[in-house]
Amino acid sequence: MSNDDLTHENFDFRGFDVPDLKAVTLASSSDGEQSKQPKTKHEDASRNRRHGKKKSKSDARSKKRAGAGKTSESFDDYEDYEEREAVSKADKKASKDRPGLFAPMTLREVTVRNRIWLPPMCTYSSFACDGRPTPFHYQHYVSRAFGGFGMVIVESTAVAPEGRITPCDLGLWEDGQIDAWRWIVDGIREAGAVPAIQLNHAGRKASTGCFAVGYDGQSVPEEAGGWPTMAPSEIAFGGLRTPRALSVDEIHGLVGAFAAAAGRAVAAGFQAIQIHAAHGYLISQFLDPLSNERDDEYGGGLTGRSRFLVEVVDAVRGAVPEGVPVLVRISATDWAAGGWDLDQTIALSKVLKEHGVDVMDVSTGGIMSGVSIPVKPNYQVPFAEQVKSKADIPVTAVGLITKPKQAAKILARGEADAVEIGRAALRDPYWPLRAANKLGIPSTEVPYAPQYVAGAY
Repeated sequence: MSNDDLTHENFDFRGFDVPDLKAVTLASSSDGEQSKQPKTKHEDASRNRRHGKKKSKSDARSKKRAGAGKTSESFDDYEDYEEREAVSKADKKASKDRPGLFAPMTLREVTVRNRIWLPPMCTYSSFACDGRPTPFHYQHYVSRAFGGFGMVIVESTAVAPEGRITPCDLGLWEDGQIDAWRWIVDGIREAGAVPAIQLNHAGRKASTGCFAVGYDGQSVPEEAGGWPTMAPSEIAFGGLRTPRALSVDEIHGLVGAFAAAAGRAVAAGFQAIQIHAAHGYLISQFLDPLSNERDDEYGGGLTGRSRFLVEVVDAVRGAVPEGVPVLVRISATDWAAGGWDLDQTIALSKVLKEHGVDVMDVSTGGIMSGVSIPVKPNYQVPFAEQVKSKADIPVTAVGLITKPKQAAKILARGEADAVEIGRAALRDPYWPLRAANKLGIPSTEVPYAPQYVAGAY
């Protein structure tokens, strides 16, 4: 399996056991049940030959209908998802009233031109290690804005220097970094997209290596530019250095750091703020009982483990204008027995909605190494659909969404309010424009910049 199959957005699957991309659920990993293996095409063909059968189109349709209720997943809520190729008549009727990929979406006072968004994807390219973006970041983000994305969410940006995933992460921990962002934000807006930024603290997963500094997948030694890490509890992630446990006063200080960074982001011109509470970084570490063993107000049950995130949301909401949307990226499950799961995600999403969160960006994984994750097309979409329907909050869907019709079906089925195109956007900055052509949408209805109209599909 190539590294391209093992990395997704700003979560790195390397080091996780994904042997053959088979779906592995929390239930099956905890109770030892084995998923039923479907018959191979070769076995089906052999059986048909033995019985003198010739496959016809009607046979294929009947077989598809007959198999519609079978699945190797053991989550009841997701039954039929993998094998459901067509929506029901009721869904088809409802889909006519649902917004398409190129329908605008209004969040508070911000209108996004379409439902195709660029998710935050780490590039580890602040080579001066000062948190400031460079001409590379201008090229990277503005080209995707010209490519037709509705919202461009800038990668993980640290709210404190010790909160960087790597020494080459971006940052907004001091006022002196604001000006370095303005030309990038202006470029994104001038190209017609909404500039958003993801604010993060890596916690125990901070001070790790990358292509620019070496020590890939390891803790960077202090003599090579690394630093001590911190977390809710003194529990290390995999082979990384053991963090120290944060004091309550330090937690309060980090809440303020998120708020201050959000204020700087608005000063730089960003129109939306995303709080990173996924993929095993600091806020995620507080949420998950596998990484949070505190016995104070920031540990214990769901309310205690969620307290840090709720306080961050309140602080950020209070630091930005009322018209600025606040998004939260969440891992709906960490694919580990006894860890964070979908039920807790739904309960938390209901609370966050009451505290002013406008959109949940639903992803999965990241808190533990050595767990099985079903990396395959649409593998995270069912989680987004469940959060949307049960928490009654807008969601974005991620997870190997690479094809235009695939993305369009997600919205037509009402499984998400927007889709985020990650690795496909790294290959093709103009993915939305190409998608419109594939879907038969006239170029006059697609966000071509005037300079590029002559080259429209």
